[in-house]
Amino acid sequence: MPTKQSTSQQVAVDEPDERTVRRAVAGAAMGNAIEWFDYAIYGYLAATIGATFFPDASPAAQTMLVFAGVAIPFVVRPLGGIVLGPLGDKFGRRRVLATTIVLMSVATFCIGLIPSYTTIGVAAPILLLVARLVQGFSTGGEYGGAATFIAEYAPDSRRGFFGSFLEFGTLAGTVLGASLATAVQLGLSEEALNSWGWRIPFLIAGPLGLIGFYLRNKLEDTPAFRQAESSGATTSAPFKEVIRNVWPQILNLIGFVILLNVAVYTLLTYMPTYLTQVLQISETESLLVLIGVMVGMLLVITGVGALSDRIGRKPLLLGAAVGFLLLSYPAFGLVEMKEPLPVTAGMAILGVLLVLMLGTIGSALPAMFPTRNRYGGFSIGYSTSTAAFGGTAPLVITALITSTGNTMIPAYYLMGAAAIAIVPILLMPETARISISHPTAIPGREPVPA
Repeated sequence: MPTKQSTSQQVAVDEPDERTVRRAVAGAAMGNAIEWFDYAIYGYLAATIGATFFPDASPAAQTMLVFAGVAIPFVVRPLGGIVLGPLGDKFGRRRVLATTIVLMSVATFCIGLIPSYTTIGVAAPILLLVARLVQGFSTGGEYGGAATFIAEYAPDSRRGFFGSFLEFGTLAGTVLGASLATAVQLGLSEEALNSWGWRIPFLIAGPLGLIGFYLRNKLEDTPAFRQAESSGATTSAPFKEVIRNVWPQILNLIGFVILLNVAVYTLLTYMPTYLTQVLQISETESLLVLIGVMVGMLLVITGVGALSDRIGRKPLLLGAAVGFLLLSYPAFGLVEMKEPLPVTAGMAILGVLLVLMLGTIGSALPAMFPTRNRYGGFSIGYSTSTAAFGGTAPLVITALITSTGNTMIPAYYLMGAAAIAIVPILLMPETARISISHPTAIPGREPVPA
């Protein structure tokens, strides 16, 4: 076993082969897939969940309460980032990621077991909230760790390509969740759906979590972390160091992630409700359009990641931000026409802009931080921004539409987030093809050629 040396010395760690990198990517992406599988089934089954846990409320109030179940857990998400992220810098990425995937999948599985309000009364929504809070805490340390895990395993010249698989997991989990929700809605009677059918997708999270845990637990920790650990360059006071050393990077990340999360949670979580309950488009048509757009995004996302390896991360991120600023209004204008072709066209425009970000962030954001503080810095910044602007987006948009009657609120919300994000994107360092393995150096400040 290597012995610890001074932080100025670099201890060589063997580069992983292609097969090991792919296994690492699969294990990391699985957690993101489970997280978004849950968001999808929760969002696509919102009406049924509302009737099950809040039967005495009006349909509008049920929708608000269900999306409060999305927003409230984000209150504890920064706590998860603060606790779990720095632990990943101190004890290793793999250990923490094995914990987060178990917590996430168990919480989702348990939602499928909770009796209805008519069976156990107010205990039902309380248990639902507890499960959602557990998931919120665990996801606070999941995304930053998964992105870090992939970025530190991937070769420098292909980090964009491999990093894009993290959000491939997001889309795959969303498509799987949406497809299962659609299947139970179309395949079961209303009585069967409301009594037991809605539980099936939640229960499937259990075996998915076991697969993810197995994949993560079979791998060594990342080469970058093992090199830092062997050199004695890991941190013994991770939270204190993160706040002291990388707060400018955290603020920069928060500013950009405002747009990312508003776009993700609006388009992937809220849109089923927007199309069916706000615009009164049929459930079948809405679900087919949304699933079709997400499948299209799945087909191109790794190509976007590979493109970022060639031309850089910033051009794609900036193009997405400017696109959301200029095209959100006309895109939602097409959707408001309520005909299949313009609805599909409007959603496709938004999907293209979103996939430009999703295919790039898995490589761009971890590279903003040094190895020594990467997991903690990323998790704290990402979970804070997500809590404030991501999970709250469906609830805020629903409330604004209800109070104003203006169905273009989602477009205005996206445009505002895009205007904010342009500045931090311009300030981000370009890290394509630059090594991120040095324990303490901040990538982009003093580039090391790949």
